[in-house]
Amino acid sequence: MKVCLVGSSGGHLTHLYMLKPFWKNKERFWVTFDKVDAQSILEGEKMYPCYYPTNRSIKALIKNTILAIKVLRKEKPDLIVSSGAAVAVPFFYVGKLMGAKVVYIEVFDRIDKPTITGKLVYPIADEFIVEWEEMKKVYPKAVNLGSIF
Repeated sequence: MKVCLVGSSGGHLTHLYMLKPFWKNKERFWVTFDKVDAQSILEGEKMYPCYYPTNRSIKALIKNTILAIKVLRKEKPDLIVSSGAAVAVPFFYVGKLMGAKVVYIEVFDRIDKPTITGKLVYPIADEFIVEWEEMKKVYPKAVNLGSIF
């Protein structure tokens, strides 16, 4: 199984990195911001830098959609996993069209309100994971796996 782990740097990347027991023995690649924290955490990993800032940026969305088409066509992942933020959206939609399964993990600090990214990818997610039982009122089809932290 080939896995694409996609997310903003900072907390979102840390969240994905904490899933190491899941991804450590799988063929994988990362898509994140080319920032110092990402370079440090992902040293030795295959990483594709994406465009930022992404929040409410049509320009970044277009650039990241083009990037998603190129990267996903080249890498052909079986599974795309993200905990946000906006860069996940084009990778999920393009990946879904290319036949990949998509799994979204809503961020830990959201207890009873959705993120914009969560709302955008919820309709197409093969699995939507929340970390608080209260979030199942927001996302009824979600699975509560508890805290990753």
